[in-house]
Amino acid sequence: MSGYDDRDGKIWMDGKMVDWRDANVHILTHALHYASSVFEGERCYGGKVFKSRAHSERLLKSGELMDMKIPYTVDEIEAAKRAVLEANNLTDAYVRVVAFRGAGLDMGVAAARNPIRMAVTAWEWGNYYGDAKMKGAKLDIAKWKRPSPETIPVAAKAAGLYMICTMSKHAAEAKGCSDAMFLDYRGYVAEATGANIFFVKDGEVHTPLADAILNGLTRQTVIGMLKDRQIKVHERHIMPEELEGFEQCWLTGSAAEVTPVGQIGDYTFEVGAMTREVSQAYEALVRA
Repeated sequence: MSGYDDRDGKIWMDGKMVDWRDANVHILTHALHYASSVFEGERCYGGKVFKSRAHSERLLKSGELMDMKIPYTVDEIEAAKRAVLEANNLTDAYVRVVAFRGAGLDMGVAAARNPIRMAVTAWEWGNYYGDAKMKGAKLDIAKWKRPSPETIPVAAKAAGLYMICTMSKHAAEAKGCSDAMFLDYRGYVAEATGANIFFVKDGEVHTPLADAILNGLTRQTVIGMLKDRQIKVHERHIMPEELEGFEQCWLTGSAAEVTPVGQIGDYTFEVGAMTREVSQAYEALVRA
């Protein structure tokens, strides 16, 4: 399989469609040195990107939170996504939109004179956790913790916030796990490296309060689905020792969709009826 830098296709960059292999940036691009980058990961089903405008709106909000005014409107970002899908003849795909500080007059921490650039890509991507959709993913418990909102705007989908995700996922995979679950800076259950987390106990759902984590669009969608079904949802602080009493668990994210979890550290969960029903209902919703 070819690497992501060596493929046929088109990528939208700064208002123009370029050949996939030519979608390059200079080595002194500010984002490469200082993580001045925000992004969105989205899925397209049957030619329609799920929650597309909400993703574009969040991208602009992330840029604002990171002091990066992205020079495109929601409508222009939407048009770029449609153009990329059409150019690559894709109807079911993963879509990645990234905005970043490019190379310019500044090359230090401050970079106000450097341009904000944007690119849109799309490719075919199967289940994020492989066969975990059937048997449940196995998660490690990360040694790193999600940071306080006083250290970085946690509501931004910012590249810098994912550095500990990469390290934690590598450590998890070395142990034979699919992913890792973080605690936050206070010691509460937070999220996985690229997905929010839900638990089931006695027919009710518990999920971490989104006060130190990204309030994922899939998370919000699933909470709405549960409430529509009259299932009680508790958004609250969850202590790690509570995992022993939960019966079921699943992850949510645009890439992860709804993925059952079978194990976190020494704690095990069944892939139960509610987990399967939520996963199936989400699949139906995104393709409706």
